[in-house]
Amino acid sequence: MPSFGARSLACLATCHPDLQRVAEMAIEIFDFSVYEGHRTEERQNELFAQGPHVTKVQWPNSRHNSEPSEAFDAAPYPIEWEDHERFAQLAGVLMACAHQLGVKLRWGGDWDRDTRTTDEKFRDRPHFELDNR
Repeated sequence: MPSFGARSLACLATCHPDLQRVAEMAIEIFDFSVYEGHRTEERQNELFAQGPHVTKVQWPNSRHNSEPSEAFDAAPYPIEWEDHERFAQLAGVLMACAHQLGVKLRWGGDWDRDTRTTDEKFRDRPHFELDNR
């Protein structure tokens, strides 16, 4: 059975308890890593400086900037960044787990939540956030 490594656990520890519950259920089904939870001001602005293909918002406007973090970034393990199908599979598992737990979750591969991934202008496939706004 898959399990989280030390880095994933450390990132998850910075996240909202609802995100932790969803990830803990999903890891029993699908192997993945959580590589970013809470972002400091320095980290958020560092990513913003890399350009809009990385993040479109500066501190404190990302869901990663709250404490606890209302977002995490995750990738199927082993990580192959160009394998978009595996990211979609991971999203399906995480979204199903969230639904089962009663947690409203939004995926960066389907911002408008219409279940179509081809209509997004900005695809952030690793990004998952609480949908409580």
